Amino acid sequence: MSFFGRNIKKIRGVKGLSQKSFAELFDLKRATLGAYEEGRSEPKIETIIKIANYFSISIDSLLTSDLTVNELLRFKEDLTIETDLVTEKVLKNIPFISDSTVSKYVEYYDNSKFIEDLPVLSLPIASENAFRAFSVSNLEMTSNDKGLYPKDIVITEYVNTDNWDVLGKGELVLAVVENELILRKLYFIEDQAIFKAEHINIEEKVFNRDQVKELWLAKYSFIKRLPYIGDEVEDKLLFLERELLKLKKRG
Repeated sequence: MSFFGRNIKKIRGVKGLSQKSFAELFDLKRATLGAYEEGRSEPKIETIIKIANYFSISIDSLLTSDLTVNELLRFKEDLTIETDLVTEKVLKNIPFISDSTVSKYVEYYDNSKFIEDLPVLSLPIASENAFRAFSVSNLEMTSNDKGLYPKDIVITEYVNTDNWDVLGKGELVLAVVENELILRKLYFIEDQAIFKAEHINIEEKVFNRDQVKELWLAKYSFIKRLPYIGDEVEDKLLFLERELLKLKKRG
């Protein structure tokens, strides 16, 4: 916390705020703010978050670096400290295509009333573009224990037909094609759309490009499994070390 007091004092100077005015912004007493600036007291984490959020400064910078005047002049004061307003502005309701609604979606993908009646996922995505959330139901996009498994969720962004030419180089897409909804890698070769699975035992699907009715580019995913965290080499060395200790004890 050694930089916190120094930094908020600089912020006040750059913004032309008195101790009283600054303290009132964050529901603090003037004496409390003075204690922070002089290093006689440490702020609560809630106070740190509010100040960092309000001035658009990272918490790490606020606490661990000696901010310069030039850095402070670049920060914006356009973030709110009102949680409900943050939620209202940032969260986006994304129609969710589950196993039970896939067939209906293929039939009514362009029916706005049907789309409105789909369940939604609310996610912090700051974009005006259309999105779809899709629940994986097969092993087509798995390989060597990696990839997307059933119940994983993929978040996709709509690709306008005018922008299809930038795709077709192996991107993961969600596509409405003929009478099915496909989640695979897409390749465009001349007038053909080739959808390739990741699993080596599953054949690719080939359609004429004009048979593709809708394309959504995969942007994010929610994996149901907990990913491996650690270093495989380090873990193996630790295992060997434990086994050697067991042998020594037995000897």
